Amino acid sequence: MSWPPAILKDGPRIGLGLAALGRPAYITSDRGPELGHDRSPESMRQRTEVILDAAYQAGVRYVDVARSYGRAESFLAAWLSERRLGPDEITVGSKWGYTYVGDWRMDAEQHETQDLSLDTLNRQLAESLELLGANLALYQIHSASPDNAVLASPDVIDALRRLRERPMAIGVTVTGPHQAQVIDTAIELELFDTIQATWNLLEPSSGEALARAHQAGLTVIVKEALANGRLTNAGDQPALVAAAAQRGLTADTLAISAALAQPWADIVLSGAVTLDTLQSNLAASAAAWDSDLIALGAELPRPASVYWEERSQRPWT
Repeated sequence: MSWPPAILKDGPRIGLGLAALGRPAYITSDRGPELGHDRSPESMRQRTEVILDAAYQAGVRYVDVARSYGRAESFLAAWLSERRLGPDEITVGSKWGYTYVGDWRMDAEQHETQDLSLDTLNRQLAESLELLGANLALYQIHSASPDNAVLASPDVIDALRRLRERPMAIGVTVTGPHQAQVIDTAIELELFDTIQATWNLLEPSSGEALARAHQAGLTVIVKEALANGRLTNAGDQPALVAAAAQRGLTADTLAISAALAQPWADIVLSGAVTLDTLQSNLAASAAAWDSDLIALGAELPRPASVYWEERSQRPWT
C-alpha cells in the first residue's frame, strides 16, 4: 500500500505514542509528579483521551500503540469511536511480539514478555483488528534484534508478505546496541514500509542506517527521542537543560528538535502524558537546532553498549 498516507504529509512530523498512557508503569522518569497516585484504568483512560484530543487539535495525525501497552489499544479504539474518526482522519500503527503481563500493578516483577513466533503474530493481529478495525493502517514487528532473529524466520516473513497484500503497511521496530545491523537486514528484505528505531542525543548510533532506510524509501519513525526521560528537565543532562533555558525552552523541546533536524526522520514520537509536556514536545517543530546546539549534541553521545546497559537498569515508575 502507499505509505505514508496523504494525511501524514501535511501536518506536523510529530506523532503520539501511547506506551506511557496505556499501563500504570513505564520506563521513564518523573511519572510521579505527572500522574500522581491514581493510575486506575479509568483514570488512565481519561488521561489518554485528554492527550489524544489535544494532540489531534494540534494537528497530530499518527498514533502509535502496541499489544503490550496495557490497554492502549482499547483506550484508543474507544476514543476513535466516540470521535467518529476513521482512517482518512488519523493513522494508527500498532505492534505485535510483546504481551503485557503486569496485571496493572506498579510493582510487577515483569511487565511484558516477548514472543515473536508466528502463533503470536496471528493471535495479536486478530486482537488488534478486533479493537482497531479499519483504523489499523500499519502493523509492526515489536523490537527485532540479532538475539531474537525474527527477521530470519521464514514463517513470519512469509506471513507478513501476505499481510501486506491486504493491503496493510508493514513495519519493524528495532532495539538494542545493534540497531544498525537489524535496520540494514530489514532494508535487504524489501518487505517493510516503515522502520522505527531509537535515536536520541545520547544514542545516535542508528543514524547512518536510518539514512540508508530513508534513501531506500522506508518511512523512518523515531522512538525514545527523550531517552526515557533522561533528556528532559527532570533528566540527567544539565548542559542540555541549561542550553534550553537560555533559549526560553525546555530540554525535551530541544531533544525532539534534534531528532526532527535529521534529514531522514519522517516522524518523531512524543510520549507525553500531560498537556504541558505535550505542548513542550510539539514546540520542537518550531525550535531551531542551531550551530551551538550541534556542538553540544556532539558532546552527549554514550557508547551504544553503555547506553543500552544503563537503559536496562532504569526502573518502571
